[in-house]
Amino acid sequence: MIKSDEEILELFYAKDQTAVTEFKEKYGSLCQSIALNILQNKEDAEECVNDVYITLWNNPPFTDNFKAYVCGTAKNISLTKLKYNMADKRNSSLKISLSDLEEMGVDIPDKNSAYKDDPKGRELGELINTFLRQQSPDDRNVFIRRYWFMDSVGDIAEKYSFSQSKVKSMLFHTRNRLKRYLKKEGIDI
Repeated sequence: MIKSDEEILELFYAKDQTAVTEFKEKYGSLCQSIALNILQNKEDAEECVNDVYITLWNNPPFTDNFKAYVCGTAKNISLTKLKYNMADKRNSSLKISLSDLEEMGVDIPDKNSAYKDDPKGRELGELINTFLRQQSPDDRNVFIRRYWFMDSVGDIAEKYSFSQSKVKSMLFHTRNRLKRYLKKEGIDI
C-alpha cells in the first residue's frame, strides 16, 4: 500500500532508507515526466530525479503540499540542468515556452531562487494561483500542463483531444488574460 505524504516525510525526517523507495513508488514517475519534458533526454532526466531524492534526503521539507514541493523541486533541478546544457546549444521548444512567460515579465526561478523565500515571488505566485482558479478547467489545465509540467503543445492536444491550433489559441488568450490580471493587481509587466 502506498504511504501518505505525511508518512513519507516522516521516513525522510527519520533518515529511514525506505523513504526513497516509498517516494519513488508514489512520485518517481511524476518527477521523471517533469524532468523529461524539460530536458528531452532520458539520462539527464534520470540524473535530475536522483537529485530530487538527494535533496529530499538531505533537507526534507516542512510543507502542507508535498506534491507541489516535489514538482517544484523536480522542475527547478531540471531547469538548472537545462541551463547548463544550453550553454552552447538551444532547445527551441522549451525556449519558446519559457519566453512566452518571460516576455510578460513573469520570472522563471532557478534552483537557487525559490519563490517561497522571496516576498515578491511569493506574491506573484499567489496572484497566478488566484488567476488560474478563476479560469475554466480546460484553460487552467492547458496552462498548467504547458508552463508547469512543460508539456509540448502536441502532447497537450493529444491529452485533451484538442487540435494543436486550439491549444495555442487557449494559451495565447490565457497569457493575455493573465497579463491584464497582473497589471490590474499592480504587478508591473
